Amino acid sequence: MADTPQDCAPRRVRPALMRKLSGTERMFTLGGAIAHVIGMGYRDDLGTADLAYYVVSDVALTQRILRLSNTVQYRTLSGTPVTTISRAISLLGFDNVRAAALAMLLVDALDTAEHGVRVELEAALCASLVGRELARHSPIPGAEEAAICALFKNLGALLLASHEPERYREIAAFVAAGKHSPSQAAQLILGCSFEVLSEAILREWQMPGLIVQAQATLPPGPLEAAFDRDEWMRQVAAFSRDVARLMGRHHDPAAATETQELIRRYGAALGVDHPAMVALYDEVQEGMNGMLQSMNMERAPKTDPKAASSLPNVLALATLDAGEDDEGEFHPSGKPKNARDLLLAGVQDVTLLGGSGAGLNDIIMAVLETLYGALGFRFATVCLRDARTKQFRARVSLGEGSAPLQDGFVFPCAFTRDVFHLALENDADMMIADAFSPRIRDLLPAWYKTLLPDAESFIVLPLVVGKAGLGLIYADRIFPAPEGVAPDETALIKALKAQVLAALAPAGPNP
Repeated sequence: MADTPQDCAPRRVRPALMRKLSGTERMFTLGGAIAHVIGMGYRDDLGTADLAYYVVSDVALTQRILRLSNTVQYRTLSGTPVTTISRAISLLGFDNVRAAALAMLLVDALDTAEHGVRVELEAALCASLVGRELARHSPIPGAEEAAICALFKNLGALLLASHEPERYREIAAFVAAGKHSPSQAAQLILGCSFEVLSEAILREWQMPGLIVQAQATLPPGPLEAAFDRDEWMRQVAAFSRDVARLMGRHHDPAAATETQELIRRYGAALGVDHPAMVALYDEVQEGMNGMLQSMNMERAPKTDPKAASSLPNVLALATLDAGEDDEGEFHPSGKPKNARDLLLAGVQDVTLLGGSGAGLNDIIMAVLETLYGALGFRFATVCLRDARTKQFRARVSLGEGSAPLQDGFVFPCAFTRDVFHLALENDADMMIADAFSPRIRDLLPAWYKTLLPDAESFIVLPLVVGKAGLGLIYADRIFPAPEGVAPDETALIKALKAQVLAALAPAGPNP
């Protein structure tokens, strides 16, 4: 099962091949997105909030993560559906959602019409789940990174299938002949192994050293227990890739002779025996079912190991369903007509999240996400008092162009007669249906008119504890909203606001 190590440093990868596989605008964008998501795992203070914001900013990604959260594997005992990304992260765990988001980035960036791409893509997804399972049972600090290391173990093969399908098929023909491993065949055709190619691409994308180094080829023969975390990651990444290939060749991988070969090679290093392998196959198979379901993918027949059209690998993916879930009907303002149902589901989610001991930032993000989606807003933010600067400043935001808008959403605490201070002074929730009516326009401060000149309808929900104005929730649309807010919707909005106030009260204005 082992690949013969090849002394092929990243510089040995042909420059032309590297430019084609990682230097296009599309691949540069993919690399940047992957680096951004991976980087969230290194931010203990804001990682969860960053991930929730990133997912919510992409409608398709949001739907897939929510579908994954509601699959059989993750469904809660109460049967309550998960409707917000904040609760999805609480349920699945930060690292699982981050790894799933990375996998979905690969799915969206590559053309799965090419058979080899589908094969290698599912191999990557399967390997990531194997890495996740090993991390779950490992005492190694930071073991959860193994899922990401394994996801990219065959990145070179995946991008070659996408950008150089002829070279990919030539390599597949060598492998099908039964005398070469995929990496050995790649050495013959490309001049470097798939491991070296993956490592070079990840370096080009400026990935963390741990992930890059995990792609390195291991020595042949039975492996000994790793002497450090980096070596353990390399062993897990290689093992995950080999398990993924095996599961693609056999309907019953536990009965395959290759399973015993895997145990001989990795057993002592990773503590796997035959019962452990059987349990691993079952867990990964269930995880793959959930992953494919969340992406609207259908399972394809097993790959013929003797076919020369592609590498003998894991299950080939069917084409992604181009359509998304029915989003229902909307008012001309963009507000969903089923806003009440969406708000109710959000209130249930936030209540469960609060009961689980979630922190202030998680509660704020979940409430903001519910308001943003349920009422069809363009931009939504939570603004809190900064005692040091004596200003109200936006802290968390969602929506189109939210980063620069958040930076500019700052106003002084000192009272002036405008809509924001009046709302705070009177603790009055406001729904402005037409921000361009003359009487409302006169109450909008100059900074607001400059920052959001196209906001035609908005809400302001002051956050007042006792008599102290701690901040406010703001959200807007670029269309007027003559439909207003129904009484039952108002009650649910107030319930969401109450959750933020309950989280804010012990923490004060500076969470």
